[in-house]
Amino acid sequence: MTVTPEPTPRTDAAETAESAVPENVGGLSGHELLSRTAVVVVSYDSAALLERTLARVAEDSPEARIVVVDNYSTPAAREELVALASSRGWEAVLPQTNTGFGGGMNLGAARARELGADLLVLLNPDAVIARADLIRLAARAYADRSALVAPVLKDSTGRIVSDGIVVCLADGSMRSRRSPRPIPPGGTQPWLSGACLALSTDLFEAAGGFDARYFLYWEDVDFSARVLAAGGSLDLARGAVAVHDEGGTHSEAQGSHDSQDSEQEDRSKSDIYYYYNVRNRLLYAGLHLDRATQRRWVATAGRAAREIVLRGGRRQLLRTQRPLITAAQATHDGLRLLRAARRGELPDVDEPLIRG
Repeated sequence: MTVTPEPTPRTDAAETAESAVPENVGGLSGHELLSRTAVVVVSYDSAALLERTLARVAEDSPEARIVVVDNYSTPAAREELVALASSRGWEAVLPQTNTGFGGGMNLGAARARELGADLLVLLNPDAVIARADLIRLAARAYADRSALVAPVLKDSTGRIVSDGIVVCLADGSMRSRRSPRPIPPGGTQPWLSGACLALSTDLFEAAGGFDARYFLYWEDVDFSARVLAAGGSLDLARGAVAVHDEGGTHSEAQGSHDSQDSEQEDRSKSDIYYYYNVRNRLLYAGLHLDRATQRRWVATAGRAAREIVLRGGRRQLLRTQRPLITAAQATHDGLRLLRAARRGELPDVDEPLIRG
């Protein structure tokens, strides 16, 4: 696996310069850039959430197309989403099953291209981005059609939750730029959070879209690797900001990828969060890493599973051991998938691997 350096940190002057809203990019105004842009969101029983988040984005940037993929949950949730999309003039894509985050994004991107979009902004249902920042992202993706662009992620209090993340190749652990934890020898691989990404439709197609097999979590790590493998680049636009509050979905912001804050008050996460984060770490290893690196990730699988569980804090374990049981099952399933990947026996990339 090629080790790619983390995006180069910018000076204060450079960050100030890039935070200015582009008035003209390649002959296009901000209005014209947004008219070429589709905001794609994958929803799962999230209509009420989208009324608070995506509706703000759509009202702030009416030129942009809005595409919502409703992963099927219940008839009532489907009806609610369809009614919301119809009232807002959004395009609704309605798969008959739950295709997961990556599979849903693939469906949404395909529909956006059919509608004539040239640029894609992939947004979590619990994220919000202001018009000026949306233009900044679209401008970067338009100016460099081989770049996958992400903003700095903050929560609604202004606290930075993601401004650059790497996966350590020695053991598969994560580090943010601000983490005090040392990086173990062996190199790192940068990746951009899927909470908010901008890119050209050309790059999305060149990278092959998302690998739907992950279903939830790690698909953005995988997609970043696919972009790099396709000759693209990762661009953290430090002058652009999106607001991403944990809890609207299953909590995946930067703080969740670093266990340094595990002494905080109870913030236990869902069973889904624990299972797919633990399992998909090993799936990623099977798909992207050489045998020697895979062996290191397998050897540290137990420790990695514990760290993922502790992202939810220690207090949860005073109430129930279920997170640890889930992590053990996920480790078992992840090892099975890693071995299947080695043998070339995994299902097609469009088939989500859902917990049995």
